[in-house]
Amino acid sequence: MRRIGASPRARGSVSGANCPDIFELADGNFAVIGTDATDSLDPGLPSDASRADYERIVVITRETLIRAKADIPDA
Repeated sequence: MRRIGASPRARGSVSGANCPDIFELADGNFAVIGTDATDSLDPGLPSDASRADYERIVVITRETLIRAKADIPDA
């Protein structure tokens, strides 16, 4: 597993209270640490989007994703 983008500390989180993060797993998939917003966002999903009962909608900050962009492979 490797971090994608800047660490929470590099993004200014000193307390650990707000630490969204993105990791690339050994199998090539990605894991995201974020705020579970399933209950509030699920009703507003577009009609062509859905999730399984075991899936959650997770929110990360814009900065987290933007700072990870350079580390995300194109293919």
